Parts: sequence; structure tokens; C-alpha cells
Amino acid sequence: MPDLILHGIRVEDTFAEAFDMAGTALVLTAGTAEWAMIAAVTMTGFATSVIGCGAEAGIDAVLSPDETPDGRPGVRVLLFGFDAGGLKDQLLRRVGQCVLTSPGSAVYAGISWDDPHAGKALKLGGAIRYFGDGFSVAKRVAGRRYWRTPVMDGEFLCEHSVPTIEGAVGGGNLLFLGRRFPDTLRVAEIAVAAARSVPDVILPFPGGVVRSGSKVGGRTKGMMASTNDAYCPTLKGRAGSALPPEVDVVLEIVIDGLSAGAVAAAMRAALHASTEAGAELGLVAVTAGNYGGNLGRHHFHLRDLLGAAA
Repeated sequence: MPDLILHGIRVEDTFAEAFDMAGTALVLTAGTAEWAMIAAVTMTGFATSVIGCGAEAGIDAVLSPDETPDGRPGVRVLLFGFDAGGLKDQLLRRVGQCVLTSPGSAVYAGISWDDPHAGKALKLGGAIRYFGDGFSVAKRVAGRRYWRTPVMDGEFLCEHSVPTIEGAVGGGNLLFLGRRFPDTLRVAEIAVAAARSVPDVILPFPGGVVRSGSKVGGRTKGMMASTNDAYCPTLKGRAGSALPPEVDVVLEIVIDGLSAGAVAAAMRAALHASTEAGAELGLVAVTAGNYGGNLGRHHFHLRDLLGAAA
């Protein structure tokens, strides 16, 4: 089968395998853009992989005052879990520990209740109100219920519940095979910026990039995942290596989205941006990670992403 070529860079004719997840979105606001961002960054910390962190979370968008429910600066964050129960647990912990505690903060649903894909409701303010020790007060505005919990800088306003989104997807990915670490990292950074320009997606790993790509299982009993040895440059002399001699570094991006369409759009944007910049940065090839199609029902074929967005 002939190689696929995009902007002069080889693109392997393979697919990224992704999974159904439970997802939701929140809008966090504060008195200043800086404090809204502090709450968002704190809440989405330690959320790279649902396997080890309990959730995958990140910042989707910075919002101006005319884009938020209370007319203050805001940040939209996305949160994903294996299922609605696990997502609810992480939502309560992260809002309770990281947003309730942040000066001037308020929390609103980041998905419209009228969204046709809005699913199961997760109680949020309706649970955090118990921190108010009986002094919290319910308030209904435009048909939506909020809780006002007394705190030392005034009140913490939090929506009673937030909807999950049906059809959320986790695990879209691209792997960049390069010659030199600094240049390949720059390729990955360019890909991250392009993917993040697409709404309703996050890239949960540090700076959007992961160097410790994994495979399912391992040689040690009980391991859920272990290093993706086929793509480790120090092991490329061993049987099973997927790397040509000229490749000395591999970096990956992972994309979660509120829909399969959003993940595909972000992958397409990242693929085009990375290959366009890749020739000058020593990029050898782009591929994707999968498990033979046996674990996740969403298969994003790189062949289908070669064309420009419609």
C-alpha cells in the first residue's frame, strides 16, 4: 500500500482508536480574568489520564464578560470520566476543593440544558451547599436553580446541577516521529495550538503533549498499561520496533472532545499544521495509536483527515 503524503510528510495509513466517555463542561467566573484562570487551572490539575487521575480535564476556552452568565470574566473547562458516577465524584471534589476555595469564584453549567445531546444531570451546587452548614440559600433565575453558599468573601454561587453530554469521546491521538527532540517538540506544540483552536476539545497532558505513550497491559502482572515500546527510540534495535533508523524521538498528542466530530476536527487541524511545519523541523512521519480496533468503537482514520475541513 503506497504511503500517504501531506505537505511532503509521510502519514501512515492507520487510525486512532478512541473511547466513549462521560463528559461535561463548566463555566467558571471571577472578578478578574486572572482569578477565573487560577480557578480553572487549579481545578483541571492532575487530570491527564482517567486511569491514574480519576478524570481527564482541561481548559476549552477563555470567555469575555459578554459570554458568561454573570457578566464577569470566565473560563470554560471540560471534564471527562469513565462513566457518569465517576465523573460526578471528580466534579464534586474538584469544584469543592479548587473553585469553592478560589476568591470571588462562581460556577455555571457550560452546556445548555437545551442541547440535544444533554444527558444525565450531575448534582453539583445541590451537594456543595452542605458546606454552608445549613445557611445556603436556593435561588432560581430564568428557570435554572442555583445555590448561594456563605463564604468569607461573600457568597459562592453554584448551579444546582450540570448536564453530562451524550457522545463524548476520549483518546483521539497523533504520534509525531522526528529526528531531534527540540524540533519534534516544536512540531507537537504547533499541533497542540491547532487542535486547541477547535471548540469542545481538550488536550489533557502537560502542554497538550505526552512523551510516555502507552500500550494496554504489560509484562508485569496487573499492569493496566505500560510503555509503548514499539515507539521508544532506545529500543528501536529490538524486534517489534516500529521506528526507522532516522527517528530518535516520538511525541504524542491526545484529544478528548464532547463529540466525535469535534475530536476529528481537532485531529485534522493538528495533522495539517504539523505536516505543514514538519519539513523544516525534521519530521519523518505522523502516525496514530490503536489497539487493533478491539477496545474503542471510535476509529479516526488518518486517510480521512488528509482533506481540508469542509
